[in-house]
Amino acid sequence: MPKVLIIQPIHDDGMALFHARDDITCDIVDGSSIEEVREKIVDADGVALRTMVLSADVLERAERLKVVSRHGVGYDNVDLDALNRMGVPLALAADANATAVAEHTLFMMLHLAKRGERHDHATRSGAWEVRNRLEATDIGGKRLLIVGFGRIGKEVAKRCLAFGMHITACDPYIATGVIEAAGCQPVDDFRTVLGETDILTLHTPLTAETRHMIGAAELAALPRHALLVNCARGGIVDEQALAAALGTGQIAGAGVDVFEQEPPPADHPLFALDNVILSPHNAGVSLDAARRMAVSTARNVLAGIDGTLDPAMVVNKAVL
Repeated sequence: MPKVLIIQPIHDDGMALFHARDDITCDIVDGSSIEEVREKIVDADGVALRTMVLSADVLERAERLKVVSRHGVGYDNVDLDALNRMGVPLALAADANATAVAEHTLFMMLHLAKRGERHDHATRSGAWEVRNRLEATDIGGKRLLIVGFGRIGKEVAKRCLAFGMHITACDPYIATGVIEAAGCQPVDDFRTVLGETDILTLHTPLTAETRHMIGAAELAALPRHALLVNCARGGIVDEQALAAALGTGQIAGAGVDVFEQEPPPADHPLFALDNVILSPHNAGVSLDAARRMAVSTARNVLAGIDGTLDPAMVVNKAVL
């Protein structure tokens, strides 16, 4: 009987799909012990994976593996080269969390533009005169640069167009016609338009190509009033350079949902700044998104075992 190894529990809506099948067994581990995973992956036909790192030496122990299904859209915690060697597809919950991440991105933009936390504290402390400092700004009419125009980038654009923003988008893997059809202006090199960008938002995977893509030079090229939002992956932005730019007023503010080290250390330099809003990598894990991701993850596992996996959900399509 096929076995599914579930590494870190998923929402009950996804588990219900597994429980409805009497022809498979499920083994759930909490992901706290890599040795437990190493032991239990040996006879797994499918793996449902959240955030735990699966390296080549663990994956290659799997003698019956037919599919790895990520509970999300990022996959930097999985050794893709190992799966390619093994001929095993890596499936993503590609249709599950775009709405949640797009909304979180807008939340961070608006919080930063409207100085949400500062005005809340001022109101509570009786500093009513803060309203006369005119610190809040509008996002309507501002110039937005979206780097990464996949599912999430498109959803962000849709919402920002409703605010009346002027949007430029950069993604070398998306046809310019697709970007134009979405109401945005395509650009081949995002660095060429940083100087005229009011808000920069990132929606790319973390790869060798994108690691520290936003560093000291890119931050210095932005106007001093610019805002940066990263709800994509830690490591795309050089965090030390970002902290320095925020601390000196090189840029006005930042929203950061993801970190190079998660959880970040208690002495992280961003923690000491009041022009940054932080969240614990939860942009894509609202209650609604968690349900959708669990269902999509379970469907991908079952389809991988049944031989009916949708290629649109697969990263390494060449192994199909």
